[in-house]
Amino acid sequence: MIEVIRGTIDKPVSANRLADFFVTNSGMEGTLYFGFPIFNTSDGAQSFDALLVSPQKGLIIFHLVEGTNWDDSLEMQDYYFNVMESKLRTHKRLMDRRTLKVQIVPLTFAPRNDHIDPLQDGEYAICNDSNLKSYFDEIPDWKYPECFEFLTSVIQSVRTIRKNPINRGNLRPESRGDKLKRLEESIVHLDKFQNKAVIETVDGVQRIRGLAGTGKTIVLALKAAYLHAKHPNWKIAVTFNTRSLKEQFRKLITTFAIEYSHTEPDWENLQIIHAWGASGSDEKRGIYYEFCMSNDVEYLDFQTAKRRFGAGREFSHACKNALKECPKSNSIYDVILIDEAQDLPIWFLRICFEMLKDDKRLIYAYDELQNLGSKPLPSPEEIFNYSQIEPIKFSSLSRGTGEPQQDVTLKVCYRNSRPVLVTAHALGFGIYRKKDPESNTGLIQIFDHPQLWRDVGYEVSDGELKDGRRVTLSRSSNESPEFLENHSPTDDLIEFRKFDTKKEQDLWVSRAIIKNLRSEELRNDDILVINPDPLSTIEAVGPIRALLFKSRIYTHLVGIDTSPDEFFYRNSVAFTGIYRAKGNEAGMVYVVNAGDYSQKHLNPAIVRNRLFSAITRSKAWVRVLGVGESMDELINEFKQVKKNQFQLRFRYPTEDERKHLNLVNRDMSDSERKKLSQSKRSFDQLLDDLSAGRVFVDDIGRKKVERMKELLDKRILWCQVPSIFWSSWKE
Repeated sequence: MIEVIRGTIDKPVSANRLADFFVTNSGMEGTLYFGFPIFNTSDGAQSFDALLVSPQKGLIIFHLVEGTNWDDSLEMQDYYFNVMESKLRTHKRLMDRRTLKVQIVPLTFAPRNDHIDPLQDGEYAICNDSNLKSYFDEIPDWKYPECFEFLTSVIQSVRTIRKNPINRGNLRPESRGDKLKRLEESIVHLDKFQNKAVIETVDGVQRIRGLAGTGKTIVLALKAAYLHAKHPNWKIAVTFNTRSLKEQFRKLITTFAIEYSHTEPDWENLQIIHAWGASGSDEKRGIYYEFCMSNDVEYLDFQTAKRRFGAGREFSHACKNALKECPKSNSIYDVILIDEAQDLPIWFLRICFEMLKDDKRLIYAYDELQNLGSKPLPSPEEIFNYSQIEPIKFSSLSRGTGEPQQDVTLKVCYRNSRPVLVTAHALGFGIYRKKDPESNTGLIQIFDHPQLWRDVGYEVSDGELKDGRRVTLSRSSNESPEFLENHSPTDDLIEFRKFDTKKEQDLWVSRAIIKNLRSEELRNDDILVINPDPLSTIEAVGPIRALLFKSRIYTHLVGIDTSPDEFFYRNSVAFTGIYRAKGNEAGMVYVVNAGDYSQKHLNPAIVRNRLFSAITRSKAWVRVLGVGESMDELINEFKQVKKNQFQLRFRYPTEDERKHLNLVNRDMSDSERKKLSQSKRSFDQLLDDLSAGRVFVDDIGRKKVERMKELLDKRILWCQVPSIFWSSWKE
């Protein structure tokens, strides 16, 4: 199957016809890019019209012609070929001595020309709809399909972006340092979901959803750099909740820009800017601050907002107050990209929306399970249709062949191993928690729609996702790559440990870190210590830092000892509370004082989301540590996760039981909910009619039945198909 990824391109007719061709005619595999990749020229950054990367045919470069004049096609084919060959020849793995292993085939596609000889001047091909298939059939198979994955990573430049800038040097085989190095080298290219999220942009609101570790931050950084390269005069802003993400975004965007244009971005037009902001230098600027200044609205700093609105409502009410004072903002930006949207108030998202120019290109990424507040993020309609004369129309469905998607879900987790991620979900939802008498379930929260389990990469391996039924959910190697867990025994990937006193815990952590650094070849910036309670972090981690200092190991408390815009330092171990940990990752993560999270006076959903967020910071190993009896609850739940082979086994709560739980929203649009309801009613009616003999299978048609059977076979454990349907078909 050919995956179509549509970037920015000004040749819509030929692009649509080419996309249609591969969707309907091609038996090949691979990815068809439009407006990608970008390359540097003397006139600035340019991109290929279309590029097919295929394990069967290699690289097919398309010069697209909208009209009937293809006089420059030979020149363009030579130009595209030379640019691509020059790029690929710099990679040793794609060379066999002096010969390039990659088969590059340039051709011109001119669908509006009815009379074309498919071969012009020998090797120069010009095709239309009628002869494109026959020409493709004549292209010889690529001799080196084993180079496909590496070739894809080169085209996407992900290998360059993900490459650790610090050489780890010679490491002992199978040391932790060696294992981490191999893990970092294993993620070589973007998957199809990430591809779409990076390259496809709609005019309007676009949403990117994904679990921790699915690459949301990298996707947003690449997307910002891609849009900047394609539209250098656009004003683009990248904003976020965690201040330490600023430097991460700057490094990622710079690397991508240099890879393609060989120059740094124009930071006047591409701004990495905080959500709140303050007066002073440009580094302190923020979206909210800029909104107030540009619209002559009262700006409130944190302390003023806290005094006026109360603790916990500072930013939300400051943004709400600003919008009420200025319901119509000056238009400043062409695009705004928002990371960690689940931790930002909807009034801030509305401020971003108001600051955009007419096309309202707002892209926001989030993971509902990392929501550290008590309120879930509403649907796009609820967020943005607050004062619009023409309400936004939002759909999670593709709007046509090859068209950019408005809603992209990232399913594959590239950070956490399957045991780590499933454990985090089990604790986050309370899957194996002791039953609560009031709610009749141990669950603390649940998705508001069962399909969301599939959206985040789970499969139903037993039972049914229906009210009151038992169900078993598991993750396959497609959504949780095996290389993330095969490097170490499961008991080493994730460990829960209880101590009698906090002093014993602190001593154990300090000794473990010393061993990591002096015996296991980890670097200081491979280690992260997280205290989940944001209010007690300074005091809680002090003793561990003191013990490490005595052993001449330097540490820093992120945002306190250092700039809030920096997170890791090579010669220092990072300690942090949960808020600053968001968006960051490390090879070895220590979650300390986790047992304190069993306190009954805290909101259980917030508590569990903090624990989930802390555990999912780990790229390789995680230690969850706590003191006293309060840690027993978490340890018992973890034992159940292991006993069930890192699967989620539970009884799906009934409608009455869900009233006592925190509901994690799927954020379905109004049109989607109506369509889903109509589809259910239609299907129920069909089953009733088949069972009563009012409708026969022959009335439906063989092809439709076979197609339904094929679709349901892929989801057979998701939906138990009534026997009446298949027995009727067999008869």
